[in-house]
Amino acid sequence: MTVQVSVIATSSLGDRSYLASDGQVAVVVDPQRDIDRVLHLAGERGVRITHVVETHIHNDYVSGGLELARITGAHYLVAAADEVAFDRVPARDGDTVPVSDALRLRVVGTPGHTFHHLSYVLDEATDGGWSPVGVFTGGSLLFGTTGRTDLLGQQHAHELAHHQHTSARRLADLLPDGAQVWPTHGFGSFCSASQADAPESTIGRERTANPVLRLAADDFVTETLAGLDAYPAYYAHMGVANLAGPAPVDLTPVSRADAAGLRERIAAGQWVVDLRHRKAYAASHLAGTVSLGLDGPMSTWLGWLIDWGVPVTLLAETPEQVAAAQRELVRIGIDRPAAQATGTPERWTDDPAELRELPVADFPALAAAQAGRTPAGLPAPQVVLDVRMTNEWRAGHVDGAVHVPLPDLPKRLADVPAGTVWVHCGSGYRASAAASLLVNAGRAVVLIDDAFARAEQSGVRMTPGS
Repeated sequence: MTVQVSVIATSSLGDRSYLASDGQVAVVVDPQRDIDRVLHLAGERGVRITHVVETHIHNDYVSGGLELARITGAHYLVAAADEVAFDRVPARDGDTVPVSDALRLRVVGTPGHTFHHLSYVLDEATDGGWSPVGVFTGGSLLFGTTGRTDLLGQQHAHELAHHQHTSARRLADLLPDGAQVWPTHGFGSFCSASQADAPESTIGRERTANPVLRLAADDFVTETLAGLDAYPAYYAHMGVANLAGPAPVDLTPVSRADAAGLRERIAAGQWVVDLRHRKAYAASHLAGTVSLGLDGPMSTWLGWLIDWGVPVTLLAETPEQVAAAQRELVRIGIDRPAAQATGTPERWTDDPAELRELPVADFPALAAAQAGRTPAGLPAPQVVLDVRMTNEWRAGHVDGAVHVPLPDLPKRLADVPAGTVWVHCGSGYRASAAASLLVNAGRAVVLIDDAFARAEQSGVRMTPGS
């Protein structure tokens, strides 16, 4: 095979970009905004980027396609039907795009995730003509699922779900079983109707594994729409930015804040985010900060929780961690943090009284507390708060727990009943963020830092899923 297709994964957002080359020239598909990663990979491969293509106007991240095409001089393909505010090569269903003597792209209209969504079949030259290697499917046919159909508004979800079914069937009819499937979404992205069920796939595998190719249209639509949960609030800003043409990113270090500056920012209601692991946060943190560790999808939850435009200050152990967070944030359009501070919490304040600890428990401790034997050193739970998403809650939850999904918590703090709150999620990551928000609101909180899958086996009383 002449073609080499490299994956550029953005695990924090659950997306993949691709670089496909023949050893001389390359096509880039759905690049993220921090294009230095793409340029570095092209340099390693020794290839020249001649084409940059977008499968759709993205809702979950700001694209780097326009800037990548500008820097490399590549042709920039965007759906002709999308009304963008910049020059592009308008791509239409049925177009054939020559890339080199060895490679070409065929444009296939695959509406569903959006109205103007396109997929790109990658063909390689053979002695007998052209042979399909695979298809870049964006938010159409994913691994064991499809892209969600409600991002353009609930009023379009049903129609787009029908389009999604038709589009997936079209790809399956067009391509042989051995053709690779290269989706953009599905690896944790909220653009996916459900999570990917494999690390890689082919058209043949999808015929047997994917509901969109197994179910009749009406059954697929009903099942898909019933399974959709909430998606991040910051999505409202991504499509707007991508239609306008995103500006280049600036990843240079931001200014440092001293103890007085951090105190002022917290007092002003700005977000001061502690990027350390939640265990370190629980051991000692600066009062008024929010726990969103770099070990999880920090940018997704931060972008979902904040009021858009509120200044964000980053706290971390090292400058490298701040730089990593900056990279995560520019991908969702938070371009320049207000400030940064590094080191330990003791360096972030000149008043030791501003340092806090957060009590931590696990599910065996909750089971003991339910039985009236709260472990020593922990206050008894008067409220058990579950901050998982609605679909997770419906699949089963702690008996008697209160449910407020984490994205809703900032505006629903008053809905959490009075008393000491023990808060949990699926792993501890979201619960740590929720605990910090609750403590900042003056509540007594215990963080349950444990996997929810262990709750029942630990003896916690449960309400089964409906």
